[in-house]
Amino acid sequence: MIASASPAGKGPAGTGRAPLGKGPSPITEGPQQQAQVDPLAAVRAPGDPPWDVYLTGTVFLDIIFTGLDSAPVRGTESWARGMGSSPGGVANMATALARLGLRTSLAAAFGDDHYGEYCWDALEQGEGIDLSQSRTVPGWHSPVTVSMAYEGERTMVSHGHEPPPEETAPDCPPHARAAVASLVPGERAPWIAQAAAKGTRIFADVGWDDTGAWDLAGLADLEHCEAFLPNAAEAMRYTGADCPRAAARALTAYVPVAVVTLGAEGAYAVDRRTGETAEVPAIAVEALDPTGAGDVFVAGFVTGTLAGWPLADRLAFAGLTAALSVQEFGGSLSAPGWSEIAAWWEKVRSVDGQEPAALRRYAFLSGLLPRGAVRPWPRRRAVPTIGFGRSA
Repeated sequence: MIASASPAGKGPAGTGRAPLGKGPSPITEGPQQQAQVDPLAAVRAPGDPPWDVYLTGTVFLDIIFTGLDSAPVRGTESWARGMGSSPGGVANMATALARLGLRTSLAAAFGDDHYGEYCWDALEQGEGIDLSQSRTVPGWHSPVTVSMAYEGERTMVSHGHEPPPEETAPDCPPHARAAVASLVPGERAPWIAQAAAKGTRIFADVGWDDTGAWDLAGLADLEHCEAFLPNAAEAMRYTGADCPRAAARALTAYVPVAVVTLGAEGAYAVDRRTGETAEVPAIAVEALDPTGAGDVFVAGFVTGTLAGWPLADRLAFAGLTAALSVQEFGGSLSAPGWSEIAAWWEKVRSVDGQEPAALRRYAFLSGLLPRGAVRPWPRRRAVPTIGFGRSA
Protein backbone atom coordinates (compact mmCIF):
# COMPACT_ATOMS: atom_id res chain seq x y z
CA MET A 1 0.00 0.00 0.00
CA ILE A 2 1.18 3.54 -0.75
CA ALA A 3 2.19 5.36 2.42
CA SER A 4 0.27 8.54 3.18
CA ALA A 5 1.47 11.66 1.45
CA SER A 6 -0.55 14.86 1.36
CA PRO A 7 -0.96 16.96 -1.79
CA ALA A 8 1.06 20.05 -2.59
CA GLY A 9 3.63 19.33 0.08
CA LYS A 10 1.21 19.83 2.97
CA GLY A 11 1.50 17.91 6.18
CA PRO A 12 -1.07 15.30 7.20
CA ALA A 13 -4.68 16.29 6.98
CA GLY A 14 -5.86 18.37 9.90
CA THR A 15 -2.50 20.09 10.50
CA GLY A 16 -1.72 23.67 9.64
CA ARG A 17 -5.32 24.74 10.31
CA ALA A 18 -6.09 28.14 11.73
CA PRO A 19 -7.18 28.29 15.40
CA LEU A 20 -10.80 28.75 16.44
CA GLY A 21 -12.20 31.95 15.01
CA LYS A 22 -9.75 32.11 12.09
CA GLY A 23 -10.66 30.31 8.93
CA PRO A 24 -8.86 30.00 5.62
CA SER A 25 -7.98 33.12 3.71
CA PRO A 26 -10.87 34.91 2.00
CA ILE A 27 -11.45 33.98 -1.63
CA THR A 28 -10.14 36.85 -3.75
CA GLU A 29 -9.07 35.17 -6.97
CA GLY A 30 -11.05 35.50 -10.18
CA PRO A 31 -12.48 32.65 -12.25
CA GLN A 32 -10.74 29.34 -11.67
CA GLN A 33 -7.85 28.69 -14.03
CA GLN A 34 -8.72 25.81 -16.34
CA ALA A 35 -7.04 22.43 -15.94
CA GLN A 36 -3.75 22.20 -17.83
CA VAL A 37 -4.12 18.47 -18.48
CA ASP A 38 -6.83 17.28 -20.85
CA PRO A 39 -7.32 13.59 -20.05
CA LEU A 40 -9.37 13.14 -23.24
CA ALA A 41 -6.92 14.86 -25.59
CA ALA A 42 -6.03 11.58 -27.33
CA VAL A 43 -9.66 10.71 -28.08
CA ARG A 44 -11.09 14.10 -29.05
CA ALA A 45 -12.17 14.47 -32.68
CA PRO A 46 -14.21 16.83 -34.87
CA GLY A 47 -17.92 16.28 -34.42
CA ASP A 48 -17.63 15.23 -30.76
CA PRO A 49 -20.52 16.17 -28.44
CA PRO A 50 -20.12 19.63 -26.92
CA TRP A 51 -20.01 18.22 -23.39
CA ASP A 52 -17.98 15.41 -21.89
CA VAL A 53 -20.40 14.83 -19.01
CA TYR A 54 -23.97 15.87 -18.27
CA LEU A 55 -25.66 15.54 -14.91
CA THR A 56 -28.72 16.80 -13.09
CA GLY A 57 -29.85 16.87 -9.48
CA THR A 58 -30.23 19.06 -6.42
CA VAL A 59 -27.63 21.63 -5.37
CA PHE A 60 -27.36 22.16 -1.62
CA LEU A 61 -25.49 24.77 0.37
CA ASP A 62 -23.25 22.63 2.57
CA ILE A 63 -22.09 23.83 5.98
CA ILE A 64 -19.38 21.51 7.29
CA PHE A 65 -18.05 21.24 10.84
CA THR A 66 -14.78 19.35 11.36
CA GLY A 67 -12.48 18.68 14.28
CA LEU A 68 -15.23 17.38 16.58
CA ASP A 69 -13.89 15.03 19.23
CA SER A 70 -17.07 12.97 19.23
CA ALA A 71 -20.67 12.95 18.09
CA PRO A 72 -22.81 15.78 19.48
CA VAL A 73 -24.50 14.86 22.76
CA ARG A 74 -28.08 15.87 23.43
CA GLY A 75 -28.37 18.80 25.81
CA THR A 76 -24.76 19.93 25.37
CA GLU A 77 -22.88 22.37 23.14
CA SER A 78 -20.05 21.12 20.96
CA TRP A 79 -17.33 23.31 19.46
CA ALA A 80 -15.73 22.37 16.13
CA ARG A 81 -12.13 23.26 15.38
CA GLY A 82 -12.89 23.78 11.69
CA MET A 83 -15.82 24.97 9.59
CA GLY A 84 -16.52 25.63 5.95
CA SER A 85 -19.28 26.37 3.46
CA SER A 86 -19.46 25.18 -0.14
CA PRO A 87 -21.90 24.05 -2.83
CA GLY A 88 -23.04 20.47 -2.16
CA GLY A 89 -25.37 17.79 -3.45
CA VAL A 90 -24.94 17.26 -7.18
CA ALA A 91 -22.38 20.09 -7.12
CA ASN A 92 -19.92 17.63 -5.54
CA MET A 93 -19.92 15.48 -8.66
CA ALA A 94 -20.00 18.40 -11.11
CA THR A 95 -17.02 20.09 -9.49
CA ALA A 96 -14.99 16.88 -9.29
CA LEU A 97 -15.55 16.26 -13.01
CA ALA A 98 -14.70 19.84 -13.99
CA ARG A 99 -11.51 19.89 -11.93
CA LEU A 100 -10.33 16.78 -13.77
CA GLY A 101 -10.64 18.65 -17.05
CA LEU A 102 -13.97 17.31 -18.30
CA ARG A 103 -16.36 19.69 -20.04
CA THR A 104 -19.26 19.49 -17.64
CA SER A 105 -22.89 20.58 -18.03
CA LEU A 106 -25.23 20.70 -15.03
CA ALA A 107 -29.01 21.06 -14.97
CA ALA A 108 -30.25 22.10 -11.53
CA ALA A 109 -32.63 24.46 -9.78
CA PHE A 110 -31.08 27.28 -7.73
CA GLY A 111 -32.81 29.34 -5.08
CA ASP A 112 -33.04 33.09 -5.60
CA ASP A 113 -31.50 33.72 -2.16
CA HIS A 114 -27.89 34.53 -1.28
CA TYR A 115 -27.08 30.83 -0.92
CA GLY A 116 -28.32 30.11 -4.43
CA GLU A 117 -26.38 33.06 -5.85
CA TYR A 118 -23.23 31.91 -4.12
CA CYS A 119 -23.58 28.33 -5.39
CA TRP A 120 -24.26 29.50 -8.96
CA ASP A 121 -21.23 31.80 -8.98
CA ALA A 122 -18.96 29.18 -7.38
CA LEU A 123 -19.88 26.59 -10.02
CA GLU A 124 -20.11 28.75 -13.15
CA GLN A 125 -17.42 31.36 -12.51
CA GLY A 126 -15.23 29.40 -10.12
CA GLU A 127 -15.24 25.98 -11.78
CA GLY A 128 -16.21 26.67 -15.40
CA ILE A 129 -19.28 24.41 -15.24
CA ASP A 130 -21.93 25.04 -17.90
CA LEU A 131 -25.22 26.07 -16.25
CA SER A 132 -27.16 26.91 -19.41
CA GLN A 133 -29.57 24.06 -18.54
CA SER A 134 -30.01 25.35 -14.96
CA ARG A 135 -32.61 27.79 -13.63
CA THR A 136 -33.00 30.23 -10.75
CA VAL A 137 -36.43 29.68 -9.15
CA PRO A 138 -38.14 32.81 -7.79
CA GLY A 139 -39.38 32.42 -4.24
CA TRP A 140 -37.66 29.08 -3.66
CA HIS A 141 -34.98 28.88 -0.98
CA SER A 142 -31.82 26.86 -1.36
CA PRO A 143 -31.68 23.44 0.30
CA VAL A 144 -29.13 23.34 3.13
CA THR A 145 -27.13 20.49 4.67
CA VAL A 146 -25.12 20.69 7.88
CA SER A 147 -22.43 18.01 7.96
CA MET A 148 -20.48 17.09 11.10
CA ALA A 149 -17.29 15.09 10.58
CA TYR A 150 -15.77 13.06 13.42
CA GLU A 151 -13.92 9.76 13.86
CA GLY A 152 -13.64 9.39 10.08
CA GLU A 153 -17.41 9.45 9.62
CA ARG A 154 -20.05 12.12 9.15
CA THR A 155 -23.52 12.97 10.38
CA MET A 156 -25.76 15.21 8.30
CA VAL A 157 -28.90 17.24 8.86
CA SER A 158 -30.65 18.66 5.78
CA HIS A 159 -33.57 20.96 5.07
CA GLY A 160 -35.21 21.86 1.78
CA HIS A 161 -38.30 21.67 -0.38
CA GLU A 162 -38.75 20.19 -3.85
CA PRO A 163 -38.57 22.84 -6.60
CA PRO A 164 -41.52 23.19 -8.96
CA PRO A 165 -41.51 20.24 -11.41
CA GLU A 166 -40.96 22.49 -14.41
CA GLU A 167 -37.74 23.81 -12.87
CA THR A 168 -35.86 20.51 -12.64
CA ALA A 169 -34.19 18.58 -15.45
CA PRO A 170 -34.84 19.75 -19.04
CA ASP A 171 -37.15 17.65 -21.20
CA CYS A 172 -34.32 16.85 -23.61
CA PRO A 173 -30.78 16.55 -22.15
CA PRO A 174 -27.89 18.01 -24.16
CA HIS A 175 -25.67 15.66 -26.14
CA ALA A 176 -22.70 14.50 -24.08
CA ARG A 177 -20.13 11.71 -24.11
CA ALA A 178 -21.33 10.53 -20.71
CA ALA A 179 -23.84 11.26 -17.99
CA VAL A 180 -23.84 10.47 -14.29
CA ALA A 181 -27.15 9.43 -12.74
CA SER A 182 -28.22 8.60 -9.22
CA LEU A 183 -30.81 5.85 -9.46
CA VAL A 184 -33.90 5.88 -7.23
CA PRO A 185 -35.58 2.55 -6.42
CA GLY A 186 -39.00 2.26 -8.03
CA GLU A 187 -38.60 5.37 -10.19
CA ARG A 188 -37.56 6.05 -13.77
CA ALA A 189 -35.86 9.27 -14.87
CA PRO A 190 -36.95 9.83 -18.50
CA TRP A 191 -33.82 11.81 -19.34
CA ILE A 192 -31.64 8.73 -18.80
CA ALA A 193 -33.27 6.77 -21.63
CA GLN A 194 -33.22 9.87 -23.86
CA ALA A 195 -29.53 10.43 -23.25
CA ALA A 196 -28.66 6.77 -23.80
CA ALA A 197 -30.57 6.82 -27.11
CA LYS A 198 -28.23 9.60 -28.29
CA GLY A 199 -25.20 7.45 -27.52
CA THR A 200 -24.41 8.97 -24.13
CA ARG A 201 -22.66 6.51 -21.83
CA ILE A 202 -24.50 6.35 -18.49
CA PHE A 203 -22.68 5.86 -15.19
CA ALA A 204 -24.90 5.30 -12.17
CA ASP A 205 -24.72 5.10 -8.42
CA VAL A 206 -27.52 4.55 -5.94
CA GLY A 207 -28.47 5.59 -2.43
CA TRP A 208 -29.64 3.50 0.49
CA ASP A 209 -32.99 1.81 -0.18
CA ASP A 210 -35.20 3.11 2.64
CA THR A 211 -38.02 0.81 1.49
CA GLY A 212 -35.95 -2.23 2.43
CA ALA A 213 -36.93 -3.99 -0.81
CA TRP A 214 -33.44 -4.06 -2.35
CA ASP A 215 -34.90 -5.25 -5.65
CA LEU A 216 -32.74 -4.79 -8.73
CA ALA A 217 -35.89 -4.86 -10.85
CA GLY A 218 -36.80 -1.61 -9.11
CA LEU A 219 -33.73 0.06 -10.64
CA ALA A 220 -35.37 0.14 -14.05
CA ASP A 221 -32.93 2.63 -15.57
CA LEU A 222 -30.04 0.25 -14.95
CA GLU A 223 -30.83 -1.21 -18.38
CA HIS A 224 -29.52 2.02 -19.96
CA CYS A 225 -26.29 2.12 -17.93
CA GLU A 226 -22.77 1.18 -18.91
CA ALA A 227 -21.45 1.12 -15.35
CA PHE A 228 -22.97 0.80 -11.88
CA LEU A 229 -20.96 1.90 -8.83
CA PRO A 230 -22.59 0.94 -5.50
CA ASN A 231 -20.76 0.49 -2.22
CA ALA A 232 -20.21 -2.96 -0.74
CA ALA A 233 -23.26 -2.94 1.54
CA GLU A 234 -25.56 -1.83 -1.27
CA ALA A 235 -24.14 -4.35 -3.74
CA MET A 236 -24.54 -7.27 -1.35
CA ARG A 237 -28.09 -6.31 -0.41
CA TYR A 238 -29.17 -5.94 -4.04
CA THR A 239 -27.66 -9.26 -5.10
CA GLY A 240 -27.96 -11.34 -1.93
CA ALA A 241 -24.27 -12.22 -2.26
CA ASP A 242 -22.25 -12.90 0.87
CA CYS A 243 -19.20 -10.90 -0.22
CA PRO A 244 -18.76 -7.71 -2.27
CA ARG A 245 -16.67 -9.37 -4.98
CA ALA A 246 -19.35 -11.96 -5.63
CA ALA A 247 -21.88 -9.13 -5.63
CA ALA A 248 -19.92 -7.28 -8.32
CA ARG A 249 -19.87 -10.39 -10.50
CA ALA A 250 -23.61 -10.88 -10.01
CA LEU A 251 -24.33 -7.27 -10.98
CA THR A 252 -22.79 -7.80 -14.41
CA ALA A 253 -25.94 -9.71 -15.33
CA TYR A 254 -27.65 -6.31 -15.30
CA VAL A 255 -24.95 -3.86 -16.39
CA PRO A 256 -21.72 -4.29 -18.41
CA VAL A 257 -19.36 -2.87 -15.77
CA ALA A 258 -19.85 -3.25 -12.02
CA VAL A 259 -17.63 -1.34 -9.59
CA VAL A 260 -18.00 -2.00 -5.86
CA THR A 261 -16.25 0.27 -3.39
CA LEU A 262 -14.81 -1.54 -0.37
CA GLY A 263 -14.13 1.36 2.00
CA ALA A 264 -10.66 1.11 3.52
CA GLU A 265 -9.96 -1.97 1.37
CA GLY A 266 -10.22 -0.06 -1.92
CA ALA A 267 -12.45 -1.15 -4.81
CA TYR A 268 -13.21 -4.15 -7.02
CA ALA A 269 -14.55 -4.09 -10.59
CA VAL A 270 -15.71 -6.53 -13.26
CA ASP A 271 -16.19 -5.84 -16.98
CA ARG A 272 -18.61 -8.37 -18.46
CA ARG A 273 -17.72 -7.47 -22.03
CA THR A 274 -14.03 -8.28 -21.73
CA GLY A 275 -14.07 -10.66 -18.77
CA GLU A 276 -11.58 -8.33 -17.07
CA THR A 277 -11.50 -7.96 -13.29
CA ALA A 278 -9.47 -5.55 -11.17
CA GLU A 279 -8.94 -4.83 -7.50
CA VAL A 280 -6.98 -1.87 -6.17
CA PRO A 281 -6.30 -1.25 -2.46
CA ALA A 282 -7.07 2.09 -0.86
CA ILE A 283 -4.38 4.71 -0.30
CA ALA A 284 -3.58 5.29 3.37
CA VAL A 285 -4.47 8.87 4.31
CA GLU A 286 -5.56 10.74 7.40
CA ALA A 287 -9.13 11.73 6.58
CA LEU A 288 -10.33 15.17 7.63
CA ASP A 289 -13.79 15.04 6.04
CA PRO A 290 -15.25 12.22 3.90
CA THR A 291 -18.05 14.41 2.49
CA GLY A 292 -18.25 13.98 -1.28
CA ALA A 293 -15.52 11.32 -1.50
CA GLY A 294 -17.87 8.90 -3.24
CA ASP A 295 -18.70 11.50 -5.86
CA VAL A 296 -15.00 12.17 -6.47
CA PHE A 297 -14.42 8.42 -6.87
CA VAL A 298 -17.12 8.21 -9.54
CA ALA A 299 -15.70 11.29 -11.30
CA GLY A 300 -12.25 9.70 -11.40
CA PHE A 301 -13.64 6.46 -12.80
CA VAL A 302 -15.66 8.30 -15.46
CA THR A 303 -12.57 10.26 -16.47
CA GLY A 304 -10.46 7.14 -16.90
CA THR A 305 -13.21 5.34 -18.79
CA LEU A 306 -13.75 8.15 -21.28
CA ALA A 307 -9.98 8.35 -21.77
CA GLY A 308 -9.87 4.63 -22.60
CA TRP A 309 -7.64 3.52 -19.71
CA PRO A 310 -7.40 -0.10 -18.53
CA LEU A 311 -9.85 -1.08 -15.80
CA ALA A 312 -7.21 -1.29 -13.05
CA ASP A 313 -5.87 2.19 -13.90
CA ARG A 314 -9.40 3.59 -13.73
CA LEU A 315 -9.88 2.08 -10.27
CA ALA A 316 -6.52 3.34 -9.06
CA PHE A 317 -7.16 6.86 -10.33
CA ALA A 318 -10.65 6.95 -8.81
CA GLY A 319 -9.30 5.83 -5.46
CA LEU A 320 -6.48 8.36 -5.59
CA THR A 321 -8.75 11.31 -6.30
CA ALA A 322 -11.11 10.23 -3.51
CA ALA A 323 -8.18 9.89 -1.08
CA LEU A 324 -6.93 13.38 -1.92
CA SER A 325 -10.41 14.82 -1.43
CA VAL A 326 -10.85 13.62 2.17
CA GLN A 327 -7.76 15.58 3.21
CA GLU A 328 -9.69 18.83 2.72
CA PHE A 329 -13.09 19.66 4.12
CA GLY A 330 -16.15 20.52 2.09
CA GLY A 331 -17.73 18.21 -0.47
CA SER A 332 -17.39 20.01 -3.81
CA LEU A 333 -14.44 22.27 -3.04
CA SER A 334 -12.33 19.43 -1.64
CA ALA A 335 -12.14 17.77 -5.06
CA PRO A 336 -8.56 17.63 -6.37
CA GLY A 337 -7.33 19.02 -9.66
CA TRP A 338 -4.32 18.01 -11.71
CA SER A 339 -1.91 20.14 -9.69
CA GLU A 340 -2.77 18.18 -6.53
CA ILE A 341 -2.50 14.88 -8.37
CA ALA A 342 0.88 15.80 -9.83
CA ALA A 343 2.15 17.03 -6.46
CA TRP A 344 1.03 13.79 -4.79
CA TRP A 345 2.82 11.68 -7.40
CA GLU A 346 6.03 13.64 -6.99
CA LYS A 347 5.76 13.41 -3.21
CA VAL A 348 5.10 9.66 -2.86
CA ARG A 349 8.01 8.80 -5.14
CA SER A 350 10.33 10.72 -2.79
CA VAL A 351 9.22 8.83 0.35
CA ASP A 352 11.70 6.16 1.40
CA GLY A 353 10.48 2.61 1.79
CA GLN A 354 7.55 2.70 -0.58
CA GLU A 355 6.54 -0.70 -1.91
CA PRO A 356 7.77 -0.98 -5.54
CA ALA A 357 4.60 -2.84 -6.56
CA ALA A 358 2.44 -0.07 -5.12
CA LEU A 359 4.38 2.60 -7.00
CA ARG A 360 4.07 0.63 -10.22
CA ARG A 361 0.31 0.61 -9.77
CA TYR A 362 0.33 4.42 -10.28
CA ALA A 363 3.12 4.55 -12.86
CA PHE A 364 0.57 5.44 -15.55
CA LEU A 365 0.51 8.93 -14.01
CA SER A 366 4.06 9.54 -15.21
CA GLY A 367 2.95 9.47 -18.82
CA LEU A 368 -0.09 11.58 -18.06
CA LEU A 369 1.77 14.21 -16.03
CA PRO A 370 5.05 15.10 -17.76
CA ARG A 371 7.33 17.11 -15.50
CA GLY A 372 6.50 20.79 -15.51
CA ALA A 373 3.16 20.31 -17.28
CA VAL A 374 1.06 21.40 -14.32
CA ARG A 375 1.61 24.49 -12.20
CA PRO A 376 -0.14 24.99 -8.87
CA TRP A 377 -2.83 27.66 -8.88
CA PRO A 378 -5.08 29.14 -6.19
CA ARG A 379 -7.76 26.56 -5.49
CA ARG A 380 -11.14 27.54 -4.12
CA ARG A 381 -11.71 25.81 -0.80
CA ALA A 382 -14.60 25.78 1.67
CA VAL A 383 -14.60 28.94 3.78
CA PRO A 384 -16.33 29.68 7.10
CA THR A 385 -18.76 32.13 5.55
CA ILE A 386 -19.92 33.20 2.11
CA GLY A 387 -19.57 36.54 0.42
CA PHE A 388 -15.82 37.13 0.71
CA GLY A 389 -14.22 38.61 -2.37
CA ARG A 390 -17.39 40.23 -3.72
CA SER A 391 -17.28 43.77 -5.03
CA ALA A 392 -18.75 46.45 -2.81
